[in-house]
Amino acid sequence: MQNQKQEPDIHQLLKVRREKLADLQANGNDPFQITKYDVTAHTADIKDNFDTLEGNAVSVAGRMMSKRVMGKASFCNVQDLKGNIQVYVARDAIGEDPYKAFKKMDIGDIVGIKGEVFRTKTGEISIHASEVTLLSKSLQIMPEKYHGLTNTDLRYRQRYVDLMVNPESKDTFIKRSKIIREIRNYLDSQGFMEVETPILVANAGGAAARPFTTHYNALDEDINLRISLELYLKRLIVGGLERVYEIGRVFRNEGLDTRHNPEFTLMELYQAYTDYHGMMDLTENLYRTVAQKVLGTTTVTYKGVEIDLGKPFERITMLDAVKKYAGIDFSTVKTDEEAKAIADAHHIEYEARHKKGDILSLLFEEYVEEHLVQPTFVMDHPIEISPLTKKKPENPDYTERFELFIMGAEMANAYSELNDPLDQRERFLAQEEMKAAGDEEANSMDEDFLNALEYGMPPTGGIGFGIDRMIMLLTDSPAIRDVLLFPTMKSLDKQS
Repeated sequence: MQNQKQEPDIHQLLKVRREKLADLQANGNDPFQITKYDVTAHTADIKDNFDTLEGNAVSVAGRMMSKRVMGKASFCNVQDLKGNIQVYVARDAIGEDPYKAFKKMDIGDIVGIKGEVFRTKTGEISIHASEVTLLSKSLQIMPEKYHGLTNTDLRYRQRYVDLMVNPESKDTFIKRSKIIREIRNYLDSQGFMEVETPILVANAGGAAARPFTTHYNALDEDINLRISLELYLKRLIVGGLERVYEIGRVFRNEGLDTRHNPEFTLMELYQAYTDYHGMMDLTENLYRTVAQKVLGTTTVTYKGVEIDLGKPFERITMLDAVKKYAGIDFSTVKTDEEAKAIADAHHIEYEARHKKGDILSLLFEEYVEEHLVQPTFVMDHPIEISPLTKKKPENPDYTERFELFIMGAEMANAYSELNDPLDQRERFLAQEEMKAAGDEEANSMDEDFLNALEYGMPPTGGIGFGIDRMIMLLTDSPAIRDVLLFPTMKSLDKQS
């Protein structure tokens, strides 16, 4: 925020820019009347292909990021999608009146440059302008420091300014687009079909999360924004679409922190005739392929730690992980009371409704997660926290489920999908009891989904990826807001 001493200067600068626009418009030179500009090259293309472009005419367009006026000749720097380039603007080359107009242009203006590619005496690849066109007048003041907008709150609120002045931010979002494209390419190559499912749903199921609720006026019904993609995608497996995936926004009415945003991008896929081991193989290959395609390597650095995506990912059961890192052999625990006694002994807080499996999960969160730095599949979750997952035949207290952890964070969640409609009904009933006991994240009964299962769903493996967390890892971004173009922010008028 500007202090009071600076505010009059800012207001005056803003006033001057508007006066310049009014003068342009009064003289028939309104830049906002220009509807198109023919661009023949981006700045990076010129630099990359200088040997063939030297001496040739090019046309570029972008934002003027700096300007240095020196009498009859000046320099400016123009930035476009791919980078920036120096432009040499001489009065004798563009004409006296156009040169006067150029000198009145401001940092932040959008300009078109036509000219010849050359290299200056200092060796910098540049354009010798023959024509400069003002394409859009900037009425705001660019941040003072050319190297960036450093106020993180302002960066998130005004991402458009962040993208202008922070090249690393722009690079992150270009990589985000490439990552999502390569995920699609990989899944398409494996025979998966991309589909779309409803965002507004009567029953927000498929995950343990509290939904956002709204009202559908035309039907006079309360409905929810989806919290996952699962239950509709499984309906498609029932219908015979053997390999399906969706990449889309989901909405969870929860808190905000470095790894959580109320709306985020989820990718879920389901493959008939495989199980959670097949999902592990797919996940390893997907991570390796995407990293190699986008970054050119399977070794990435996150927060100063080197992560090797090229090695086989570790696979460990939740029971063995708790035993390894907490020294607690939970496999001998038979009752809820025994589990709660262990929690009490280790000062683990729990709720009265919690059962044995819930306690194991709490122990895992407390003692294990932080140690899972390199890619690790944690398998065989307790049934209490896995309402949509097949039981392990040899131990029905546990399920064929895994979560992928990297740098102590959950990156993916996968199951051998429950396809027994009678068992699924019992799980939903148990979830309904939990909801009645106060668990706002419990699933609700979904009769249509049960009806679909009664037609018969083949053995199926399924997985959900938090795309934003994957992008955080591959771009070395510390917070989820750094990889969301427009993250959720508290309204300024509600800030104290």
